[in-house]
Amino acid sequence: MTEDDPIDEISEIEARIETLAEIAERCRKFILASKIAIGGGAALLLITILGLLGAGQVAVLGSIALVLGGIVSLGSNISTLRQTEAAISAAEMRRLALIGRIDLRLVADTPMKLM
Repeated sequence: MTEDDPIDEISEIEARIETLAEIAERCRKFILASKIAIGGGAALLLITILGLLGAGQVAVLGSIALVLGGIVSLGSNISTLRQTEAAISAAEMRRLALIGRIDLRLVADTPMKLM
């Protein structure tokens, strides 16, 4: 194995970590949107039940759909976020192991150059 192989693999792992970080950030945004949908749907249902918006069946069904859709989306994205964070952690551990295998040389070992 040459010295470049671990370095190339480290670069590939870092690129993968960046991709996974983007996926995690996207999941966090969907989680926030899901929480907003659940809250909005619950508020709309409450307003409709109290009669402030009118007794429209469409509003009731829409609010229930928002709540249920938000719950499904929330659960899915939380699961994906956990898996992505586990993959990031595993990739970081692999990267650290590869860095530990590289035979680093101290800069002090090289002769000094005069300018």
